[in-house]
Amino acid sequence: MTAYYLGVDIGGTKSHALIADASGRAVGFGHGGPGNYEGVGWDGLRATLHAITDAALASAGLTRDQVAGAGFGIAGYDWPGGRAPHLEAIASLGLACPTALVNDTLIGLVAGAPQGWGVGVVAGTGCNCWGRDPAGREGHVTGEGGLFAEYGGGGDLVYRAIQSISLAWSMRGPATALTEAFVARFGAVDVDDMLEGLSLGRLAPTADAAPLVFEVAAAGDPVALDTVRWAGRELGGLAAGVIRQLRMEALAVDVVQIGSLYSGSPLLGETMLATIQAVAPRARPVRLTVPPVVGGALLGMEAAGIDFRPLREALIASTAALYQS
Repeated sequence: MTAYYLGVDIGGTKSHALIADASGRAVGFGHGGPGNYEGVGWDGLRATLHAITDAALASAGLTRDQVAGAGFGIAGYDWPGGRAPHLEAIASLGLACPTALVNDTLIGLVAGAPQGWGVGVVAGTGCNCWGRDPAGREGHVTGEGGLFAEYGGGGDLVYRAIQSISLAWSMRGPATALTEAFVARFGAVDVDDMLEGLSLGRLAPTADAAPLVFEVAAAGDPVALDTVRWAGRELGGLAAGVIRQLRMEALAVDVVQIGSLYSGSPLLGETMLATIQAVAPRARPVRLTVPPVVGGALLGMEAAGIDFRPLREALIASTAALYQS
């Protein structure tokens, strides 16, 4: 009887489920909306888990008892105190197989790192960083953002740009083309109107303005370039900390870049890598180009005692084909 493995990626905006067979062939896929309990609550998490798992099983023509291992990467699972309620939500699926539960950053890492270990650094709306050493030990930052001095997401980039605009306006810093660009972006009359609107809550800075920072940087504005470098250093610092936690400074660590922000400018990744290599000289960047849920399926195999590394490339290729079908 063929064994099948389930991977689940629960996110803050969308969620995926993937089923693979013992040869690494993707055979089923399901997708749904957000499942992070911080946004949708525990009932919402369970509803999303059931919806995408049912969809993946239906598309593969399988039943739950045919799943031999399952890996769950869940946004919002950041601390040991959250383990029990997350496992309760997973248990509601009624699977009778070994399971792995990790933060969703880790399934991105496993999907992107050929050997299944290294450091994954998320840079999207926000940022996060988790690592896994060759023995499977995990290290991480808090994932809580600015409260714990963790920066580098799109929202952080926009806030930093606005701070530079304020510095220029009050003559505490150099003039920058970011001013004109953001005034136009917000539809403000001038910089005074924009700053007033931001201070009174009439205008709201959001991460979707991050591409504007990259555009101004690409045009050569020194302040915008420094802003991108700042984000790169911050992201690199997250990875360097996790590398130290796991004592991987001397290893050839794969640093998997996860998220849309890395597409904004090569300067971001270059600065990030330089920061990391000051701590781990052999570190090498890997851009995640496959769905993170692939890592969930691989961890499902691992939970069942299977070495997933020989199957990884087959799963990546067959998942791409399944997505296109």
